[in-house]
Amino acid sequence: MRASAARREAAARLRGAGVASPERDADLLLAHVLGVGLGRLPLVDDLSGQEQEQYAALLARRAAREPLQHLTGTAAFRHVELAVGPGVFVPRPETELLAGWAVESALALGRAAVVVDLCTGSGAIARAIADEVPDADVHAVELDEGALAWAERNLAGTGVDLRHGDLATAFDDLAGTVDVVVCNPPYIPLEAWESVAAEARDHDPHLALFSGQDGLDAIRVLEQRAALLLRPGGVVGAEHADVQGESAPGVFAASGRWLDVADHHDLAGRARYLTARLAR
Repeated sequence: MRASAARREAAARLRGAGVASPERDADLLLAHVLGVGLGRLPLVDDLSGQEQEQYAALLARRAAREPLQHLTGTAAFRHVELAVGPGVFVPRPETELLAGWAVESALALGRAAVVVDLCTGSGAIARAIADEVPDADVHAVELDEGALAWAERNLAGTGVDLRHGDLATAFDDLAGTVDVVVCNPPYIPLEAWESVAAEARDHDPHLALFSGQDGLDAIRVLEQRAALLLRPGGVVGAEHADVQGESAPGVFAASGRWLDVADHHDLAGRARYLTARLAR
C-alpha cells in the first residue's frame, strides 16, 4: 500500500473518531511504526504488509481515544523527551509556558536557585528545569505511586530530589528557603466530568485531574504550602483551567500574603497560569 494513501485514510478515520488533530496523529503514528522523523514521511513510498498491520493496530487504539503518547511511549516537553504511559498524566504543550516561567525565574536570580515542583506527575517540569538550569537545586514530589514510577524513570540521573508525598505536607525541611515553587495541580471541577476529553478522562489518573466542586481545592492547599516553603520574595507559579483566570489568582490575592499576583495567557489567548511573590 502506498504510504501517502495510508496516511490519508488514517487521518480520515481519526477525524471521524473525533480526534482533535487527525492528520498530525496519523503522521506521528506512521513515523513511529517506520522509525523515522516526520520530515522523512514524504520520502516513503510503499508500506510492507507488517508495517500496514502495525499501523492499523495503532490507529484502532487511537480511534478508541487512547492517548497518542501512550501508543508511542514518549511525550516531548520543551527540550526533553519523557517516557509516559498508563498511570501518569500526559504533559500538555500548554504547561511548557509555566515551565518556561519557572526556568526564567530561576535564571534571574543570578545564583543557584532552590526550586520545588509540587504534583510533579511524570516529572516534566522538574526535568525541564534541571535541563535548562543545570546549577539549580531542584526538588519534586508526587503522591500517586503509579505516576511516581514514571517520574523516577524520567528524573533518573538528573540530580532532582524526587520524593513520594502530598503537596500539603511535602518538604518541611526546606521551609523558608525555596526561591521558586511551581505546580501543575489538579484543577477540574467534579461537575465537569462529562466535558473532559476522552483521552484524559479515561486514561489520566483522576488524582491528577479533579479537585473538588469548584476545581480549586488543590490551589488552596498550594497557596498555603508555597507560603511556608518560599523565602520572603520567593515566587510561585501554578497552572489552572481557562475558566479560572480570576478565581485561581483570587485564592492568592485573598490571603494577604502575596504581592504581584498576576494571571497569564497561553498562546491561544486563554487564561492558563498564575504567578505571585511572597511578601517580605
